[in-house]
Amino acid sequence: MPKQDVLIVSWDEVEPCASAVMRDPLTVDQAADLAKVFKAIGEPVRLRLLSLIASHAGGEACVCDLTDAFELSGPTISHHLKVLREAGIIEGDRRSTWIYYRVKPDTLRLLSETLAPAQDVAVTA
Repeated sequence: MPKQDVLIVSWDEVEPCASAVMRDPLTVDQAADLAKVFKAIGEPVRLRLLSLIASHAGGEACVCDLTDAFELSGPTISHHLKVLREAGIIEGDRRSTWIYYRVKPDTLRLLSETLAPAQDVAVTA
């Protein structure tokens, strides 16, 4: 598998989308920033990790609680967590031997608001 460059996205430095995709087109920069986040969660293991972390009691999960849910090696799980962290979707802090992860709600809110249809736009299937 070829190595891919990962650009670290800091939501503190990104200009938030002023409107949903259904109201106004995204700028080139907005589309590029959002694509990095969607790419990170577009992989099934990472999407499942995100779900496990978000639904864990107290809103945070120890890496030790996440590894048993997969038939993957520890380093592979760590890689997927790193991709989610570098995309600005989760954050973590070390407590003794373990790292505890939690979802960054502002990032998920931004994704949700970006894809939400405008209230005054009729969407047909």
